[in-house]
Amino acid sequence: MILRLLLVLCLTACSGPSYYLQAMSGQNKLMKSRQDIQSLLDDPATPEELAGHLKTAEQIKEFAQDELDLPLDGSYSSYVEVEGEALVWNVVATGEFSLQPKKWCFLVAGCVPYRGFFAKQKARKSADRLSQKGMDVIVSPAAAYSSLGWFNDPLLSTMFSDSDSRLAAYLFHELAHQRLYNKNDGLFNEGYANFVEQAGVRSWLEFKQRPDELKRWQQLQEVSSDFSSLVGKSRTDLYKLYHSNQTETAMRQQKAEIFASLEHDYHKLSNEKWQGKRYYSSWFKEPLNNARLALYNTYEGSHCAFQRLWDQSGGNWQKFHQLAEQKSSLQKDERREWLNQTCPEIAPQTDL
Repeated sequence: MILRLLLVLCLTACSGPSYYLQAMSGQNKLMKSRQDIQSLLDDPATPEELAGHLKTAEQIKEFAQDELDLPLDGSYSSYVEVEGEALVWNVVATGEFSLQPKKWCFLVAGCVPYRGFFAKQKARKSADRLSQKGMDVIVSPAAAYSSLGWFNDPLLSTMFSDSDSRLAAYLFHELAHQRLYNKNDGLFNEGYANFVEQAGVRSWLEFKQRPDELKRWQQLQEVSSDFSSLVGKSRTDLYKLYHSNQTETAMRQQKAEIFASLEHDYHKLSNEKWQGKRYYSSWFKEPLNNARLALYNTYEGSHCAFQRLWDQSGGNWQKFHQLAEQKSSLQKDERREWLNQTCPEIAPQTDL
């Protein structure tokens, strides 16, 4: 077990022994805490609410395998009660005048734009060290994760903190990582998994004939699109700023103005279109910086590219995955150009 943990979690020589130890300890603790789901369902002492979540998860897993062409291979057949709001805390960092996230390289997972810790305190210490070097940094909680098939990943109590739709989203996203993973390309991996998550939940709700939940999910996707437009504008403004010939002092002032404008535009959007609802409010609990935009782009920045693949597949999941596999085989520069394509503009409807 320890040898396997070393193979999976060990980083390249740029990381010290303390990181190896926390990763090994956290993963080992997680594996030892697993409880068999069927045993929990058969046990009359299992709380009714938990049993309901587990039964729903079983239905979602079956749908993922049969309808979305996603692999199970023993994953999510066990359950772990997690202490706190997240299992893993990811550190994301960029330069002060850059939107490119710093990458950390794993022997198995390849290079990824974040570094995970099983303890929030350790993640915060790592973030503080990067901040002291002048970098923009955030610490982001992760309610779910994937070991890319190296372990039989368990269901986590943090995955049950919201609706059934959110549980389905977690499962589809993490199973997508097992279905297709391109080493060293976090933008491709998260963009692919995020699209499978969004389209998969829509398919699941249609299959379950839950029109009210489907309408709610579609509304949330529209909200996501609205917010992506705001973030995209800020990213464009910042990119132009960082590639200008201005002094650091001038760039620092204009950077602050761009982030202030983003927050102002967010409140305007919330008040005028979202009827006062504060979606994405967690974004603004701490001062905005490049790292937060970089993390968002990792998950949402390639949505248009994968939407085009979905359209090309005619809504056939097996064909969609095959098309995605073909794109994953492109050379790095060609694949990045494909991922960064924009969505076609839709002409406004007019009364006939």
